[in-house]
Formats: sequence, C-alpha cells, structure tokens
Amino acid sequence: MTNRPNLNANANSARQSTVLVVDDEEDLRTLLEITLGRMGLAVRTAASLAEARHLLDQNTFDLCLTDMRLPDGRGMELVEQVAREVPSLPVAVITAYGNMELAVEAMRAGAFDCVSKPLDIAQLRALVSHAIRPVVDPVAEHTSDGLVGESPAMQRLKERIAKLAQTQAPVCINGESGSGKEVIARMIHSRSNRRDHPFIAVNCGAIPDELMESEFFGHLKGSFTGAHANRSGFFQAAEGGTLFLDEIADMPLAMQVKLLRAIQERRVRPVGAEEEQPVDVRILSASHKRLHEEVQAGRFREDLYYRINVIELKVPPLRERRQDIPLLSRALLQRIAQRNGGSEPVLHIDDQALSALIAYTFPGNVRELENILERAAALCEHNLICCEDLALEERPRTRQQLSMREFSGNSDGSGADERDQLVKALEIHHWNRTAAARELGLTLRQLRYRIKKYDLE
Repeated sequence: MTNRPNLNANANSARQSTVLVVDDEEDLRTLLEITLGRMGLAVRTAASLAEARHLLDQNTFDLCLTDMRLPDGRGMELVEQVAREVPSLPVAVITAYGNMELAVEAMRAGAFDCVSKPLDIAQLRALVSHAIRPVVDPVAEHTSDGLVGESPAMQRLKERIAKLAQTQAPVCINGESGSGKEVIARMIHSRSNRRDHPFIAVNCGAIPDELMESEFFGHLKGSFTGAHANRSGFFQAAEGGTLFLDEIADMPLAMQVKLLRAIQERRVRPVGAEEEQPVDVRILSASHKRLHEEVQAGRFREDLYYRINVIELKVPPLRERRQDIPLLSRALLQRIAQRNGGSEPVLHIDDQALSALIAYTFPGNVRELENILERAAALCEHNLICCEDLALEERPRTRQQLSMREFSGNSDGSGADERDQLVKALEIHHWNRTAAARELGLTLRQLRYRIKKYDLE
C-alpha cells in the first residue's frame, strides 16, 4: 500500500473532490491551483472572506485552505463559521512561519490542520491527502474499541473522540493510571483518515536518557558506539500515522527541546545525519500528571506544553462512572475467556460481588478491575464469581502516598524496610511501575533505580 491515498483516481468516483483556496496573494493561489490540480482535484479560489463565503453558500467542497490574513477579515472567522455551519468540511489554515500561537488558536477553533509559509509542497500534499480521505463513521460504536460504558461521562467522551478523529490537532489525554488513555488514543487513530497507517505507542518514561534521541529520530551506522546499522526512530516508524507519547511528563528537558522542533518543523534529524528528513505524523500524548503544574515547577517546557496540548481530553476515573461497572465487567470477562482460547465458558458475577465492585474505589481504574476479575476467574467455582473470589478486603482503601522520608527510612540501615515497601507497592499495582511510583511519591526514574538496586527486575 502506498503512503497516501491516490487522489488522482477520480474516474471511479461519483464526484471529483473540490478544494476551496482562500488567499489574497495571486501567486500563491496559482501555485495551489497547479499543485492540487496535479493531484486530480478541482480547485476554486477566493481572494477575500466575502468571496469565500459566497462560494461556500453556492457550492459543496471537500476541503478549504485559507490564509489567516485577508483584506476584509481574518481566516479565523471562516474557520469558526465552517465549524459551526458545515462541521463535516475540513478547514486547513495557512499561517506565517513560526506563528505557533495562531496555529494553536486555529486548531482549537476547529481547524483540521495548519501549514506554514513558505509552503512545503510535500507537507501540503500530505495534509490534503489526509483531509480528503473520509473518516470512519463517528456514529458507529463497537465494544471491540475497548471503551465500554453508557454513562453520561462515557457518552461525552465518545462524542469528543469522534470529533477529534476528524482533525489533525495534537491532543493531550489526561487521566489516572489504568483509565484507558492508550485505548482512547488508538480509538482516535482507528477512526481517523490515518487508520491504515501505523499507530506507534511510546512510554516516554521507560527510555534511558542516553538513548532517547536515537529512539525517537533514528541513527546512522557508526554514529555512536553500538550503532552497527542504520535504524529508523519512532517518528519514521509512524510515518503517515499516529505517534502516541505516553507519560510525556517524564521526558527530560533536553529531549523536550528536540521534540518541540520535530513537531513544529515536521522534520527530524537522525543521530549522525547531516540533513533533516520530513515526517508526516499526528501527535497524541498522555500523562497522569497535571502538565500545567509540571510547567510551573520547571519540569516541563511551556512552549512544548502549548504545542501538544492544543486540545485536552480528560478521561473520567472509574469511580466517577460506577454505573458502567456491570457492563464493563461482562466485557472484561469475555475478553478473559477469549484470552484463554475460548475453551472455557464465560463467567458470571453474582449480585453481591457486583455490588462490592460498584462500591469499590478502584485506584487502579479499569486496569485494576481487569486484574481483579482475572484473579477471581482463576479462584471461582462453577463459573460464578462470588464476593470472596474478588478479595477486595485485601486491597488498600485509600491512595495516600508515602512521603520520601517514610519510604526511605529504616532503623537498621539494611534497606529491608524500603525493599518490602517497594515490593508491596508493585504488587498492589500489579507491577505497573507508573502507579507504584506515584503511590510511593517517587519519580519513575527513582523507582527504576530502586528496582535495579534491590534486584527486582
């Protein structure tokens, strides 16, 4: 399969795709007409906001490209009007080079994507290809998506996912550990026009600092000790698709600078290379931390924060949508049965056990519910999960964190207390290191150091 859809195959289409170009520079309009025409697209042009509005009233378009500065107004007015009156029409804005604030404002207003002057034809072609290709029907709901629930909070979340799938705007998914941030990122990707291209998920806190640049941007053979061959990075692997940066708050400041440049320029420079390579990826990110607080504390760059947090998507914790627990439990039990090869019948939960689950606080959210049910499935008899099979009374009732002094302190200096607390926190969270680190009041790197120190790998 080619990197992008073939837009020239219009002979088989019921209607040729048409693009509206809005710009007061005649030379730029001509350039766009030629470029888009070579892609097999019909083009109509307007030199002002008034002309664009007239054309939109009289015609049907598949994409609108508009400059932000027009003789009789701002392109932002057009973005807002289209988002309000024709939400199915993608609008891409043309901004001055490096005007990140304007690009962010446009995407928050509903713009599909942004492209900077002077125009990079390769980037423009990629943008047009993604914009004109239809997205998955946003009304369709499938439990295979992994996002199960009918509560008002989940309905709102699904509606936002459907809308976000129709744009290229960077989205920052904010939610507690185990709440399904990666599932949501995959849903956005699978419903978008990038769905036939790769989805690459990266845990930013799990990559050693010294390897981070190579892992993200790739390297050339011989560029450093151990580089025995050319290697592509995450950006190249996600070409045409989506790059999901999980726990982005754990990324070191030095790497944050390089990531910001890659996102803004849409180019990366492999380690050891002299020239940059263009990349076409959509950035989704996630964190269980409050990024604005990380910015205030000086641990996260403000300019990167505004670039990746164009749209914030908050994921409700399981305790705020308890009415979804029965439906979610049944779906998880089906998944557990499938994971066991489907040879065993699907298990059921009695009313008392279900009531106990609904009353439980679930500090580990959906991931914890799945672990509880998987353990209960192994312990229950006659394919029926009872309250005692859940063993909820053995779980912690609160999520109070231990202070560093409490965690590190011990009377005999042997480290036994610290090791025991570390093991306990890891077991409580089923060896989810991010959740255990938060429980202990440690950073992920501090936790990894102690795991290595006590030989708990």
